[in-house]
Amino acid sequence: MPQTINIAVHHELLIKKSRFIACVQPMTDRASAQKIVTALWEQHPGAAHVCWALLAGGQSAAVDDGEPSGTAGRPMLDVLRHQDLEGVLATVVRYFGGVKLGAGGLVRAYTDSVAQALLKAEKIPIIKQRFLICSAPYAMEGLVRREIEMADAELNNVQHANDVQFEFNLPDTAADALITRLNEAGHGRIVWTDPDDTPSAS
Repeated sequence: MPQTINIAVHHELLIKKSRFIACVQPMTDRASAQKIVTALWEQHPGAAHVCWALLAGGQSAAVDDGEPSGTAGRPMLDVLRHQDLEGVLATVVRYFGGVKLGAGGLVRAYTDSVAQALLKAEKIPIIKQRFLICSAPYAMEGLVRREIEMADAELNNVQHANDVQFEFNLPDTAADALITRLNEAGHGRIVWTDPDDTPSAS
């Protein structure tokens, strides 16, 4: 199951006089990630490199920022993928200490920086939600409310007109079972609306 983190975590490594300052933080998209990277350059004008990796909303990035190709961004991204993370940005600011580490040494340094930071992270499962809309006769309002509550769904809106319309969301894995239960209990009198077909307020 994919996971994310709720707050930024940091770790710093010192390897042969080079400083590697790592941060892994929640992130929604690439544009926001690039703003963070720009801000890091402003905070660390003397740094040699600001390398980063992103997994967010189907967008990914692995940026070596002048390090030999494949020695920084890709290893950092591999750590994020290996830990099944989503919606996160990993950055490592490197101050060069005057001693070259070689390709293998760089891969280990960037991998360890991110992995050590993530040891401090509180990981939160990402539970995909499904949004549902149904209508029921007034006589069935109590039944529908009970079923929604028992399924741990979040009731967002209830409208009373010719019938009662419920708008709610719940974990995707529980949605089909709830729909089946309501259809059986309602004997065909509960009507489902595709959320994509409802007019949006402008």
